[in-house]
Amino acid sequence: MELKEILAKCDHTLLAQTATWEEIKGICDDGMKYSTASVCIPASFVKQAKEYVGDKLVICTVIGFPNGYATTASKCFMASDAVENGADEVDMVINIGWAKEGKWAEITEEIAAIKKACNGKLLKVIIETCLLTDEEKIALCKCVSDSGADYIKTSTGFSKAGATFADVELFAAHVAPHVKIKAAGGISSIEDAEKFIELGASRLGTSRIVKIAKGLENDGTY
Repeated sequence: MELKEILAKCDHTLLAQTATWEEIKGICDDGMKYSTASVCIPASFVKQAKEYVGDKLVICTVIGFPNGYATTASKCFMASDAVENGADEVDMVINIGWAKEGKWAEITEEIAAIKKACNGKLLKVIIETCLLTDEEKIALCKCVSDSGADYIKTSTGFSKAGATFADVELFAAHVAPHVKIKAAGGISSIEDAEKFIELGASRLGTSRIVKIAKGLENDGTY
């Protein structure tokens, strides 16, 4: 797989609490230069970033992030606010405590409500796989499939582990055909990126693939 094909599946990500506009602007520049799928940035920068990139780059943001335990109403407001500010895509975090309690109907209803609040924009659902059993992950595949969301996503990158090949394989086996897969957290090599894509991931949440491309460019090999 060519590097440009991998880059086209990357949500080039900067979600650090210390992120500044200059840093956000920098990843927007990278996203446009390397034709990434999107940049994934904090909600407070969405309006400024959209004004900066216009239609040259997809802007993604996160809500209920990273813990997922905000109320449904507040998550819906965050989603609608992000879209009004120019977000093209929203990555939400489920209520993981509800998953531990087996509140599958409530989780499905919350995702559906947030999808509605996205006003037609793409919604990815982060389930934080490192905190769940396989049985819980399978149940959440059904929740996401039934909710009308567009993607299921492995991880925030802020918990104890990120994406694994096994989790992407599990998703691929249990989500409905209309649900796509995003692997995120700890993707650090071209080889890993290719493997995640081969296993069924349509998107990769990472900043390292662009860094690799920059390194190869500096070496004259890209």
